[in-house]
Amino acid sequence: MQLAAIIVSLVLIAIGFALLGRAVLQIYQHMRLGQPVPKGTRTDDPVRRTVTVATEFLGHTRMNRWGLVGVAHWGVALGFFSLLITIVNAVGQLFKADWLLPYIGEWLPFELWVEFFATTTTLGILALIVVRQLSKPGKPGRKSRFAGSNFGQAYFVEAVILIVGCSIVTLRGLEGAQHGVESYEAGYFASYPLVAAFRGLSTETLQNLTYLVAMIKIATSFIWMITISLKTDMGVAWHRFLAFPNIWFKRESSGDVALGALQPMTSAGKPIDFEDPGEDDQFGVSQIEHFSWKGLLDFDTCTECGRCQSQCPAWNTGKPLSPKLLIMSLRDHAHAKAPYLLAGGGKSAEGEEKATEEQLKDVPAAALAEAERPLIGTLEENGVIDPDVLWSCTTCGACVEQCPVDIEHVDHIVDMRRYQVMIESSFPSEAGTMLKNLEKKGNPWGLAKKQRLAWTKEVDFEVPVVGKDIEDLTEVDYLYWVGCAGALEDRAKKTTKAFAELLHMAGVKFAIMGGDEACTGDSARRLGNEFLFQQLGQQNVEMLNMAFGESAEGEDGAEGVKVEKSKKKIVATCPHCFNTIANEYPQLGGEYEVIHHTQLLQHLVDEGKLVPVTPVEGLITYHDPCYLGRHNKVYTPPREIIAKVPGLRNEEMHRHKERGFCCGAGGARMWMEERIGKRINNERVDEALSLNPDIVSTACPFCLVMLTDSVNGKKNDGKAKESIQVVDVAQLLLESVKTPVEPEGDGETTAAPEPDPEPVK
Repeated sequence: MQLAAIIVSLVLIAIGFALLGRAVLQIYQHMRLGQPVPKGTRTDDPVRRTVTVATEFLGHTRMNRWGLVGVAHWGVALGFFSLLITIVNAVGQLFKADWLLPYIGEWLPFELWVEFFATTTTLGILALIVVRQLSKPGKPGRKSRFAGSNFGQAYFVEAVILIVGCSIVTLRGLEGAQHGVESYEAGYFASYPLVAAFRGLSTETLQNLTYLVAMIKIATSFIWMITISLKTDMGVAWHRFLAFPNIWFKRESSGDVALGALQPMTSAGKPIDFEDPGEDDQFGVSQIEHFSWKGLLDFDTCTECGRCQSQCPAWNTGKPLSPKLLIMSLRDHAHAKAPYLLAGGGKSAEGEEKATEEQLKDVPAAALAEAERPLIGTLEENGVIDPDVLWSCTTCGACVEQCPVDIEHVDHIVDMRRYQVMIESSFPSEAGTMLKNLEKKGNPWGLAKKQRLAWTKEVDFEVPVVGKDIEDLTEVDYLYWVGCAGALEDRAKKTTKAFAELLHMAGVKFAIMGGDEACTGDSARRLGNEFLFQQLGQQNVEMLNMAFGESAEGEDGAEGVKVEKSKKKIVATCPHCFNTIANEYPQLGGEYEVIHHTQLLQHLVDEGKLVPVTPVEGLITYHDPCYLGRHNKVYTPPREIIAKVPGLRNEEMHRHKERGFCCGAGGARMWMEERIGKRINNERVDEALSLNPDIVSTACPFCLVMLTDSVNGKKNDGKAKESIQVVDVAQLLLESVKTPVEPEGDGETTAAPEPDPEPVK
């Protein structure tokens, strides 16, 4: 038994380490096939990055949002690395059954360590096995977050962990029996029942059992190592190693997820100059090798857990997009095409092969065939990613927010869109109208500039316009960025007027840009038209800097006037405008202090400048706009305002805050028709109506439009009560802040009436 155990174990160890070394080299070579990233963007602030990795791993800060699953995974993940030293102990036991590690083998803290993590690993993997079985796709279908995952690979990994965990506990029991443990000891708190069971066996039997169990532990561990070394695209196994660099190299050195701003377009690791682009500049991604090395690392790190899939509004409404399956498809394609690329293969922009026949002669036929597949293409075209998958994304960020290994799904989707829009001119036809309107009129509706001021004639106070009523913004506290929807869309205009009236009542000095204000370019950028975004953004930044009294350097080299960021205050009612100006305009030279209107209103209420007094009766539920919540972490102010309004009873929908469900308008989906599956706004409204609310509230004009459309449709179908309202938080606050008036006659006190809501057109 001992000889067999030694031979089997040592052979597997030798093969395992040899293949592992080759696999690590292969993965490194695969990563090098990707494009470089701008210098310093992934390596800045190394200390903080290291702290982030330690925090996310040791504290499992992202996994522990999932309750039992997070705790179970913590035990398995830490147990894997903590118990690696027990393999050394098992090797020693092959040669001497009662062998223990020198110095620490009988040290109580070490014994407690091994007992604890052997237990958490075993119990943790049992819990995860049960969770996977309860969530098998065969029963709930698409609702399972494991739908589409590689179950065979997952079962293999789970079996390995369970066998290793049980082997460690068993070896601990055999150690206790051989070392004369006669009664319960703290160092054997988990394995003592086995110690008692083995205590009556003969020395020879104990030794043979030790050889056998040690061999099982070692063989299982190294069969696993050999398997993953031969299959480097096995994300369910490799993520436990690749997660560390993937988290360390994440986009935000602060540790935040890759949401908020989109990254500027780059080619060969350098930002593209849109005023004078290079002849060889690559616009977006059309081949797997056009992704950055970090993108390729993202694909390999996916553990197929499906948390992104379970939260994705597209997947949950019957559309073909699953963030998990998209990443898996890109990973599999990258690995299948790698031999061709490593041999020097590749296509020029004109589609010509870069490598010679001599270079490609040893490339497997499968890799050559994979190289011919279009990255974006239909099933008939044998595409890697179907166009319907690409255009189903709302860029809500739920996938990025939930991913435990910090994969940057939204950035990769937008990079692929950029090529489709800017080079192929291939995108949903309805979006073309929006793009033309932005180019010609500066707003998605194609309305005249003068109509941006129409709403100011509907309020009973003066709204100062920069350049007309005031010279510049040094005369006011805030620039109110109204936005296209807030100025031109009838439902959103109610929010605009309510917010402006609240500012007026609170004595806050503000001004607007009026006709000079153009679209921020949010929809154009997320659709993939980076060039149009750059045009609109540069135009707005120059206009804003001038309005704040800042001037650029003169032609003669004279130094321009600079204004501190803290003195350039902007408030926006649209989260998309808020996100773009705050997070993306700095890329264009526009540094401003930007807040959302709910943040300012909460501040004014807290200061006592706005006092909600009139009750607004009814049950209310609040919908989190994705670009306010997930992208910018603004969850509390709207809820604080609602809580201050007397009479309102707030009840949260099941999916709220970080797990809030999209309205369906983000990612330029506002301008595209939903032709597949259930409409996302209907799914969200169904969730809201399940609470039987009187009011559905939000804080975004896009959300307001989408939710109102759905609610009105359900009213017409008799599925929603006629009295239900969809309003912005600002409208609720204004209704409550208005002082009750004393009517003539009976002396009863009633609140000042609000105008009836306009019918949805």
